[in-house]
Amino acid sequence: MVSRLALERVTPAAPLPLLAVGIAAYLYAVTAVAGTRQLALALVGLGLGMALYHANFGFTSAWRRLWVHGDGRGLRAQLLMLALGTVLFIPTIAASALDSQPFYGAFAPVGVSVVVGAFLFGIGMQLAGGCASGCLFALGGGSGRMVVVLVAFVAGSLLGSAHAPWWWQQASLGILTLPGIWEAPWQAVGLQLAVLGLIALASRAWERHRGFRPATDDGVRWHPLRGPWPLFAGAVALALLNYATLLLAYRPWGITGAFALWGARIAKALGLSVRDWPYWQNAGRVLDQPLLWDITTVMNIAIILGAALAAAVGGRLQLRWRLGLREGLAAALGGLLLGYGARLAFGCNIGAFFSGVVSGSLHGWVWLLAALAGSAVGIRLRPLFGLPRG
Repeated sequence: MVSRLALERVTPAAPLPLLAVGIAAYLYAVTAVAGTRQLALALVGLGLGMALYHANFGFTSAWRRLWVHGDGRGLRAQLLMLALGTVLFIPTIAASALDSQPFYGAFAPVGVSVVVGAFLFGIGMQLAGGCASGCLFALGGGSGRMVVVLVAFVAGSLLGSAHAPWWWQQASLGILTLPGIWEAPWQAVGLQLAVLGLIALASRAWERHRGFRPATDDGVRWHPLRGPWPLFAGAVALALLNYATLLLAYRPWGITGAFALWGARIAKALGLSVRDWPYWQNAGRVLDQPLLWDITTVMNIAIILGAALAAAVGGRLQLRWRLGLREGLAAALGGLLLGYGARLAFGCNIGAFFSGVVSGSLHGWVWLLAALAGSAVGIRLRPLFGLPRG
């Protein structure tokens, strides 16, 4: 039963022409303030938002179905995305190492901070009902719950930026990469593809062990513009669009760094001396420059708009407000854990896991294992907040 404090409302969405005008105005503002490269990245962000929404490509629900129902289909879609990304990223980053403007992978140390941060992130994603990318595309699709999650995500990111330098000083093996172990990048690619294949086979065995049988095909067709898309289409689109991000930004796709920046700028406006925090001392200029100069900010906003556009084109855009007291607490607590965990772990399911793994960084694999463990804990906590386990 929904608490009496719950707010229930389904509001018809703004018409598609109005949304199109808003997107055009945003793209014009990005171009005017930050130039054509930022415009190109904003367009990539729109594509990411549409792909995420149409394929309903979530990490949170996929991992929950894996644990609760033994359904490995969502995980295998992520493995396909990682496999394609591996083939694209590792050779490109390796070949550019001697260029005057090389491409940089999402590399980070393997240490205590990654394990703790990813574990907390895994709990948070199950309580919040979404990860970093899931929060953005669900918000674009009209989810009022994700407003609460996003506000808490920003607050948790700010708190994480205050504590992260201490966590980063704890026990660590340093940055470990597959290309650093083998000089020939294709050896690293081959090994990672083999590991991804073994995980896919293991997921099939897990399904048989759990007795999972997917429903038969109901004959629903998918449409490239109106959606929905099958998971494999979303996986391919996300891998290609992340690669486009690498080519344009010289580094892979990330999300949560912008949340920490938003929180810091708000705190600075309120009079807090965040510039003196160790986390921000080497990045003080980003606290003063125009926000649209920040690549991650531009892409995050575009992802929300792209998801809204996809929902509107498909006739499914509605503003949904239905939030009970316990569900609201879960959203707030989940968002805080998401933000805090992402700062400790050098990123989220996108910046640390997806972009880290396809770059050949072993911290991405450590992140996955810790986040899966945290997700299992989060699933067990969901009923305390009136949320279903499955």
